[in-house]
Amino acid sequence: MITEADVNPKAYPLADAHLTKKLLDAVQQSCNYKQLWKGAHETPSPWRSSRTFRCLPREEKNVSYEFLHSKQALRWACGVSGPVLACSVTIQEGSQPKPQIQSIQQSIKRLFV
Repeated sequence: MITEADVNPKAYPLADAHLTKKLLDAVQQSCNYKQLWKGAHETPSPWRSSRTFRCLPREEKNVSYEFLHSKQALRWACGVSGPVLACSVTIQEGSQPKPQIQSIQQSIKRLFV
């Protein structure tokens, strides 16, 4: 089990248990709908767009982001066998996960206020 002392203090904002579950569910659902960019090599490309949600910081693009406690949980949600350090979810018009992702974005924005 990962404790607060094990987490890098620069990891802000760090998702609590409830938000982590919501984030991992959204990542898994986005993976099923082919709206997920995973890994350090794929993730930066959608950051040029303002329509994406991330798990790593991009303040200059006004993008929502959140740090998670567990790389293993993120790997499981992304559906890959190797470690995943970053992922981003693309919001597509008319897609089923869009309301869930927008709800999470609002939760993350409230953490910064």
